[in-house]
Amino acid sequence: MSLDHRLVNLLVCPVCKGPLELRRDADLHPTALLCRADRLAFHIRDGIPVMLESEATTIDSDAAAATAAQ
Repeated sequence: MSLDHRLVNLLVCPVCKGPLELRRDADLHPTALLCRADRLAFHIRDGIPVMLESEATTIDSDAAAATAAQ
């Protein structure tokens, strides 16, 4: 199941209300939505983004920079 890009453009970080970036795996499947400001990753399960702060994982600055370079 693919995540609709129109949906990604509408979603914001539930913590800071900032923009989110789509992270993809090696096969270009969407895996998470990243908030660079809060350094949080909101994972995508079965094509549905889990937008709960309690379910988010912290990303390091290297991962955030790598996503920005893509």
